[in-house]
Parts: sequence; C-alpha cells; structure tokens
Amino acid sequence: MWQRVQTLYLAIATVLVAVLFFADKAEGVRYIAYLPYLILLIVITLLNLLALTTWRIRIFQMRTATLAALITLALQVWLAVDYFTADKSLVFHVTAVFPLVAVIFDVLAIRGIMADELVVRSASRLRSAKRK
Repeated sequence: MWQRVQTLYLAIATVLVAVLFFADKAEGVRYIAYLPYLILLIVITLLNLLALTTWRIRIFQMRTATLAALITLALQVWLAVDYFTADKSLVFHVTAVFPLVAVIFDVLAIRGIMADELVVRSASRLRSAKRK
C-alpha cells in the first residue's frame, strides 16, 4: 500500500485538510466555527480517508478521490469568495490555500491510480490472450 506514490499523495491531501480543523481562516476566525465549513471538512476528510484505505479497489478509490477533489475545490472557491468579499482589515492565513494544494495532490493521486488500473488491465488482457 505505502509503496505506491498515489497513497502518499492521498495521505498528504488528507493531512492538509485535517489541519484545517485546528487552524484559523483569519485572525480569530476558525474554520470549524462556521457549520457549513465544518460539514465540508468532515466530508472531505472522510472521503480522503476512504480513498486512502481502499487501495485494493482501484476504480472505487479513483472515484472517491475524484469526489473528494471536487468537494475540496468547491471549498476553495467558497474561501476565495469569502476572501474577496471580506472586510479589508481581515487578514487571511496561509491555511486558506491548503484546500487548493490538497486538490492538486488528489489529482496527482487520481492520475497514479488510473495508471495502475491501466497496467493491471493490460496485463490481464495479455494473460487472457495467452490462454487462448
């Protein structure tokens, strides 16, 4: 499981999203203080953990990682809207870009999972052609 690079990508994405539970969005404003953010963070973390632990079911893992990436991207867009509509005296922390970095790692993991699936399918096709 850990010898695959996409597992490392998924683990990094999971940690980046999990850090947001304990971080501030801006000075004195926590992510978990706003209920929709908390729900999104829980869903994204669970999806990333599910994708991380279902390494034997590659198609399911790829779909779960894709869903996690899409929801994380939606969270990042929401944070960007908050940033541009917030009061100018409110200073956002660097943790506001963690979802974007997590999306990048999720996409890299999806590409790795797809490459593994293609290798397995080609090997299976060669084995079935050899039997005939």
